[in-house]
Amino acid sequence: MISHPSRHCTVELQALPSRIGQVRRIVSAQLRYWHLDPLIDRAALGVTELLTNVHLHARPDKTCTVEIELLLDRLTVSVRDHDPRLPVVADAEAFATCGRGLAMVAAVSESWGARPDGESGKVVWFTLPTPLSARPASARPPRRKVADKPAHRFVEVAHTVDLHRPEHAPARSAVAG
Repeated sequence: MISHPSRHCTVELQALPSRIGQVRRIVSAQLRYWHLDPLIDRAALGVTELLTNVHLHARPDKTCTVEIELLLDRLTVSVRDHDPRLPVVADAEAFATCGRGLAMVAAVSESWGARPDGESGKVVWFTLPTPLSARPASARPPRRKVADKPAHRFVEVAHTVDLHRPEHAPARSAVAG
């Protein structure tokens, strides 16, 4: 099930390899819809690593919920599962083929963490700062006025709309669990 309030998206799934790729595509499509294209690669990498951890380590089951939420100047991606054990960042050996997922999430994100979720589960999350161009006007710092330039009352704006080209639609998919 996916919900689409203006800046919130939730996907429930079984963290199986085929589903992980599907959720990565859903997250990418949702960020494109929100005009957050610069965040797609980092968000897709982070959600892939968190879902892979659920697939490899979560018990008693692989059921989880991915949530992406945009609040002002920050995108938060979180994965909730039913395993109460909090993840531990391990020092991977130089030639190890696994064990670097959380370190990669830490490297590509602004911040990350894990917290218990009720008595039988946890939430692992990371945040990414949004580009200035994607922030709502109220989240931007006020512009300074330049005294030597006259203030203009009207601004000419060139904006064309192609009525034959469909607008981007939000990602919609039924992810069977």
